[in-house]
Amino acid sequence: MRIGDLAPAPGAKRRRKRVGRGMASGRGKTSGRGMKGQKAREQVRPGFEGGQTPLYRRLRKLRGSGKSARNLGVFRREWAEVNVGRLEARFAAGEVVTPELVRQRRLVRKAGEGLRVLGAGELTKALVVRAHHFSAAARQKIEAAGGTAEVI
Repeated sequence: MRIGDLAPAPGAKRRRKRVGRGMASGRGKTSGRGMKGQKAREQVRPGFEGGQTPLYRRLRKLRGSGKSARNLGVFRREWAEVNVGRLEARFAAGEVVTPELVRQRRLVRKAGEGLRVLGAGELTKALVVRAHHFSAAARQKIEAAGGTAEVI
């Protein structure tokens, strides 16, 4: 293969549409803009609603740390969540489970604001689990298996 043999895939490159070049071209006279009106005569900016108060001006602005911003989840914290049932499969008995180790073993994708352990699944091994938050069910299952739940 030579550099001269390189070409885009068939159908990948299309010719520019030339408008206003005579009736025979199929895009003559009005050049695809229809008959009369604002859109035939000039560019209409994005968001223009014909003089009606546009949507971006009808909606309120969200500033500061007020109630409306909180309700929309602006200050929501994203946690990396893992269930105790998944810890059962990936960790040996007596092992110390940390957020870094959980990420290394690919139980969670993103670090988030911290590790949150939830109670779905069964746990039979005694594990020392260090996380930022535990649900009540998760804490109960970890301690029932003989392990400890330590909040970081």
